[in-house]
Amino acid sequence: MKVQKPKGTVDILPDVSYQWEKVEQTARDFFERANYREIRTPAFENYEIFARSSGESSDVVEKEMYDFHDKGDRHIALRPEGTAGVVRAYVENKIYGPDYVKPFNVFYIAPMYRYERPQAGRQREFHQIGVESFGSANPLADIETIVMGNDLLNALGVKNFELHINSLGNEDVRKAYHDALVNYFTPVKDQLSEDSQRRLETNPLRILDSKEEQDKQFLPDAPKIVDYLDEESKANFKTITDTLTNLGIKYVLDDDLVRGLDYYTGVIFEFMVEDKNLWQSKTTILGGGRYDHLVEEFDGPQTPAVGFGIGEERLMLVLKEQNPKFFEDEGIDFFITNIGEGTAQKTVEIARKLRSQGLKVQYDVDQKKLKAQFRKADRVHAKYVITLGAKELENGTLNIKRLSDGQTIDLKLEDLDNIDGVLKQLKD
Repeated sequence: MKVQKPKGTVDILPDVSYQWEKVEQTARDFFERANYREIRTPAFENYEIFARSSGESSDVVEKEMYDFHDKGDRHIALRPEGTAGVVRAYVENKIYGPDYVKPFNVFYIAPMYRYERPQAGRQREFHQIGVESFGSANPLADIETIVMGNDLLNALGVKNFELHINSLGNEDVRKAYHDALVNYFTPVKDQLSEDSQRRLETNPLRILDSKEEQDKQFLPDAPKIVDYLDEESKANFKTITDTLTNLGIKYVLDDDLVRGLDYYTGVIFEFMVEDKNLWQSKTTILGGGRYDHLVEEFDGPQTPAVGFGIGEERLMLVLKEQNPKFFEDEGIDFFITNIGEGTAQKTVEIARKLRSQGLKVQYDVDQKKLKAQFRKADRVHAKYVITLGAKELENGTLNIKRLSDGQTIDLKLEDLDNIDGVLKQLKD
């Protein structure tokens, strides 16, 4: 048997994983400054969790879900997106109760699974960074979520992104719009793709997201949901767009914008990136919106909610193209070289002492010749090299060398207790 990874999966090796770690840590720090706490949910759930939330007519459920019956004949699915599991946890753990502050704000960073054709930035196992906020119907919650998405992309150094925004209105609006789409597409049903013919019966809104050429010809003249919004929906949408304008955040009013999951209500948005070196057309790297009925769908109390998700694979592609400096290897602080009897144990002691002060420290466990140790220090991009020999061990001294310019300094072993003060002795 040939040993290899499954199609649509990628090994993230150590020479790349630090880049993922940097992106994820930037996101964690960003969310925590807004008082969002991390939530972790299972990688698989009961099938119904995703079927109910994503919609039976969505591509996710119809074509892309990894689902199976386990040994107890339970119908299980690997999570295709993050929101449904978070909502399930919100309801099951009764987070809507009085013991929790509202809105309840969380973020997650986790792998997801969809059976798709692998391509650049899209794998069958992929990673998503997301936020969810439960408990506020105020448009300020939508604004907060959109602004967070905008500012996180800026913090990461993403360029040439564009915010597209639309409103799906409330239930009455969606019902009226549903009927309008049925009336529009029914006369041309025989000319639609097989998928769209089926969706005309289940969820005609999905037709607007079709990529089939035979469907696209009918999309420009299809009814626009903006023409069916009620006064409250229009007022909320205007509050959001006016605030974004006042904050200096540019946006595109996109009447054709629909999200690929059925649970969205109210305002929806996508941040799209245009980069001809990566894709021929604008590509979404962050998308989200309001979903005010999903908690109820999971047998919880009526709870307004809003959130977004980022496809981490696409984000990584964009950053490597647009902001490669973000991924520069910062190396380690110290590499300890040693030679001579009795120096190995002292090297371990020094490494522990420096690491306890929050510094990145390595030494050569293979105890190769001194020249080879210095080569390794260069390869791991060490800022400083500490040299410990039999003479230094006997005298209780060390030599520190800054590799960028060759400056050196001698110090006593006890000086390691305040290494920051020692390094200040080296000229800037």
